[in-house]
Amino acid sequence: MYRLATSFALALAVGASAVAAQAETRVTYKSAKAGSSYYQMGVEIAEAMKKGTDGNIIVTIEESQGSVQNVMEVRARGGDYVFTTPPALVGAAEKAAGAFEGKGDPKFAEIRALFPIPSLTMHFVMSKASGAADFAGMEGKTVLLGKGSFGATEGEKYLSLFGLEGKVKIADAELSNAVAALKNGQIDGFVTAGSWPAPNVVEAAASVDVNILSLTPEQVAETKRASLTIPAGTYAGQEADIVTTSLPVVAYTTSAMDEETAYQLTRTFWDQKEAMGGSAPWWKGVDKALMVNITGKLHPGAVRYYKEAGFELTEGQM
Repeated sequence: MYRLATSFALALAVGASAVAAQAETRVTYKSAKAGSSYYQMGVEIAEAMKKGTDGNIIVTIEESQGSVQNVMEVRARGGDYVFTTPPALVGAAEKAAGAFEGKGDPKFAEIRALFPIPSLTMHFVMSKASGAADFAGMEGKTVLLGKGSFGATEGEKYLSLFGLEGKVKIADAELSNAVAALKNGQIDGFVTAGSWPAPNVVEAAASVDVNILSLTPEQVAETKRASLTIPAGTYAGQEADIVTTSLPVVAYTTSAMDEETAYQLTRTFWDQKEAMGGSAPWWKGVDKALMVNITGKLHPGAVRYYKEAGFELTEGQM
């Protein structure tokens, strides 16, 4: 009788484990290079999904070489693939334009958005000792742009747009050296792009008195980028809001993902966002206002959540 009861209990346990295994959904999340802020965001999202679904959704983080690669992999991935990229790159992929010229694929038309994540935000950081409190004040100063990054390319573009081309000395150094170089007086400022609060800007503002430059509405319009406001008090010594520009970044999947998984991913993200912001302040920059930056279609599962939660969606997003 004891053996029979034990066998029955074991059978129940095995059956329960099988049901649990069937209920578990595994998702791959591909974002950025290991060690980057966006890779860390992926880790935080994975933890939030596990916590918010009681372990029913398990997210595996994959290192990426960049947003273009993330989009390109749509061609070979299935319904368990989530990736991040600026919305503009999704549009380019669908049109086989820009980085995707000659590389078009019908699967690009199946890309669907889930939720926004922190935007790539431009920071123009100048030491107060340099006297530069606006872009005109950068003339004659030494500025570090870095090399090969979005921030470097965008920073160079802005110098040209605002009449500073050839009037600013560009330091020949890596962005990783920016804070030390600013503290030592080797440079007057640096340009960086990342989610806010940006760790290197936090470090700079805590080490040296700095001015983080604001753009005028006219300058924002010239850049043709999305406007973004960094609230006063985000950085040490920052007494006023900073108006700058950003490149929106969104978490995507494809129509191959089932509706329930997309719904749970989206719901859990928004449910856990406040808790994530408690340990990583960059999540505080994500709110309903960023939804307008999603220019393509949302996954039907995400649409279901947004309608339930009372989000206003555009016709193009549904």
